[in-house]
Amino acid sequence: MGIIEARGLARTFKSRKRAVEAVRGVDLSVGDGEIVGFLGPNGAGKTTTLRMLTTLLTPTSGTATVAGADLLGDPLGVRKRIGYVPQAIGQTMGGTDPNCLVIEELLDQAGLYHLRTDQARQRAELLIGQLDLSGLERRLVKTLSGGQRRRLEIALGLVHQPPLVFLDEPTTGLDPQSRSNLWEHIGRLRSDLGTTVFLTTHYLEEADVLCDRVFIIDHGVIVADGTPDELKRRISGDVVTLRVTGEDAAAGKLLADQAVVREITVADGTLKLTVERGEQALPALLRVLDGAGITLESINLSRPTLDDVFLTLTGRSLRDDSPGQASRESAGELEPAAATKE
Repeated sequence: MGIIEARGLARTFKSRKRAVEAVRGVDLSVGDGEIVGFLGPNGAGKTTTLRMLTTLLTPTSGTATVAGADLLGDPLGVRKRIGYVPQAIGQTMGGTDPNCLVIEELLDQAGLYHLRTDQARQRAELLIGQLDLSGLERRLVKTLSGGQRRRLEIALGLVHQPPLVFLDEPTTGLDPQSRSNLWEHIGRLRSDLGTTVFLTTHYLEEADVLCDRVFIIDHGVIVADGTPDELKRRISGDVVTLRVTGEDAAAGKLLADQAVVREITVADGTLKLTVERGEQALPALLRVLDGAGITLESINLSRPTLDDVFLTLTGRSLRDDSPGQASRESAGELEPAAATKE
């Protein structure tokens, strides 16, 4: 059994006039030690699913086991076994007190989980070193940079040594250098601490770099999951662009008959082909053209991106969803205005 097993997880919000199915039946499985990404456009059910898995919202139906505890039957057990780092919204600092010292925040958090004083200090020292906070122990939280503050918030989520941590938009609002630095630290949570990471993000490059697997949710259901490379190949394919001399129609007809070609467009001497495993398909395509005596002027092979996958599956780019909009969704502002939670 994986560290997360969810079956038919659903959540309906009710208003006086109608019921809104925010999540319509999510099935997902996360293995121990994985780093998984959870992607979806605003309103797709991503935040609602995250809230259910972290016990912040009770499912309307479905079942789930999280870190070995039953989500409905033992929510306290789930909370003891997971770490949760919420998205920093606007200028707030997550769960940190701007007027506390870094070390105070870590020790106070450890106290909430009933760690002994010696255990709390050992754990704080480990995380301070692990998350590059050395030398900042006696600094006030409000004096930290955005990247330092975010690393502190992750340390707070890990202080009780959970096997699973949920990171909600961990790099939103950070500059590119701080974001790249935090990626390294997130990767080391698994490699150095053995922590499973469940990550929501609006940065597709982040999911591509960090995640072993990606789940994409849309209209309240999981529409695809797999490794980033699997999704790129399965959903979008590679794109081969060929330019030929004056025989584009003949070349197009010839190549369209090849089994490796999913689709082809021909215009003004340029042929654009979508194929699977372009590096393997390309030599065969070139042999076909050469055998027909068709002269090739140029060739280009391009890989799809996760944004191409997202666009194919949801009809829009994830980049259309601004971080500000994502922040409002995380804050609950995008839930049905008149909804009353069950």
